[in-house]
Amino acid sequence: MPRQSAPSGPSAPRENRLRALDGLRLVAALMVAMYHYGGRDGDVTRAWGSSPKHQFPSLHHLFAYGCLGVQVFFVISGFVICMSGWGRPLRAFFASRVSRLMPAYWAALILVTAVFALPGVVYEAVSPSDFLVNFTMLQQPLGADRVLGVCWTLWCEIRFYALFALFVVLPGANRRRVIMFCAVWTVAAAVSQGAKMPVLDIVVMPEYAPYFIGGIGLYLVHRDRRDAYAWGIVTVSWLIGQYYAVERLWHPASVHAFSFRSATSIMLVVTFGYVAVMTIALGRLRRANWRWLTTAGALTYPFYLVHEHLGWVVIKVLHQNLGIPSYGTFLLTVSAMLLLARLLNRFVEDRFTPMLRGHLTR
Repeated sequence: MPRQSAPSGPSAPRENRLRALDGLRLVAALMVAMYHYGGRDGDVTRAWGSSPKHQFPSLHHLFAYGCLGVQVFFVISGFVICMSGWGRPLRAFFASRVSRLMPAYWAALILVTAVFALPGVVYEAVSPSDFLVNFTMLQQPLGADRVLGVCWTLWCEIRFYALFALFVVLPGANRRRVIMFCAVWTVAAAVSQGAKMPVLDIVVMPEYAPYFIGGIGLYLVHRDRRDAYAWGIVTVSWLIGQYYAVERLWHPASVHAFSFRSATSIMLVVTFGYVAVMTIALGRLRRANWRWLTTAGALTYPFYLVHEHLGWVVIKVLHQNLGIPSYGTFLLTVSAMLLLARLLNRFVEDRFTPMLRGHLTR
């Protein structure tokens, strides 16, 4: 998620609120890491040497809920992108998105591919052609293999940016236009789901639209907590969002399943995302003005990019090669990925993001 400066005006968010949002971003990223390291089977099983169910017998079922960190991310993104695009011309909005996403993403592509090509690393790299097309961030609609497993969420973000830029930023953001955008998108997503039209699904993303829309509604609440339309947007998006989360992630209890997610717990985690952003939007966390939260926010995006695939490599080295116990390996792997994220932030983002933004805004 991008970092933003506060807009001016009497209803503008204070910096401490943005710092609280930074902290929430890192919480969502750590939720996803918990899922990737201990909440599912698959490639991570090869890293541990056995299923995470056996590595974390008492916690694996809790780690399985970490995948809902993505939904929390999308609610935060709706809030931040609406704030970022309000009063900003299209060129500046485009430059801020591209310069924020691409430098760390390109660096992560190169780093993961290089590590996977090392002798002794058991994970297969993508073909050279697929690797190159990954630089466009359009590999998923093109059907190419993905270098980064998490990049499917970036494809969702890109489509959200495009919709918001076309229908809100380009004509000029104001309250009425944002409300209409949320209303039309909500109806279009529902129609798309009912019509079973794949092309329309790609555009309006019915499964993920409620979270982005909910974040937008919460930004309107942030601007005016008495706005009944804003509260209506938030409520409807939450109602639809919890439904999609349960429909996608719930399954009947089975001895053959990795874990069992209860419908109630799924609903509670989704609700947590909305309530957490709402608390920040209403200014309830004004005292959370600690500078380390800004650092946490800066680490979130590079950590999110590299933690999955490179984390598997670290887990294998620490657990299978060095014999470090599961919980120690888990904590050391998360720490190593945060350190790597700090290096990417310091030597890639801090250097190349301003440079790229400058070129794009000329």
